Amino acid sequence: GHFLHADSLGNDGRLEPGAAQVMTFSHAGDLHAEKNGSAAEPLRFIQFWILPSVRGLETRVQQRQHTIDDRTDRWLQIMGPAGTEGLELAQDARALVSHLTEARALNHEFGAGRGGYLYVIDGEVEVNGEGMATGDAAQLADEDAVRIQANAVSELVLVDVDLRA
Repeated sequence: GHFLHADSLGNDGRLEPGAAQVMTFSHAGDLHAEKNGSAAEPLRFIQFWILPSVRGLETRVQQRQHTIDDRTDRWLQIMGPAGTEGLELAQDARALVSHLTEARALNHEFGAGRGGYLYVIDGEVEVNGEGMATGDAAQLADEDAVRIQANAVSELVLVDVDLRA
């Protein structure tokens, strides 16, 4: 579907499938709304919250459109700390996505003291030998690395975080 965003700062916009958005909130409180921008197509989006590592941030919205080719059979970092790929997070965390075609595999290594959260948006995969399907999620806290093998075309999101924070 088509994602519509509006907020109390006057930001608005329409995002097409595959887009990413980061909204940083101040402590003053901000209003925002998301809704489907299509009367004919259903909308499915994932919203997750990553707490900032510093206080006193100003509210801002970042958005970036990505294509399916950008993430096919590879990890695409769509969010990360300042100075890294993707939209800027105020935290030592990274959000990666992939459109993994059938029979393809991806690896991801976690640094020391790091782990992750994997969500299967769509498809069927094996994660370090364990089967997962659409809607399944896994916390990866005791793994140095993760290997994901697609049993069908799959859409994935992986959030890599510092577990010591």
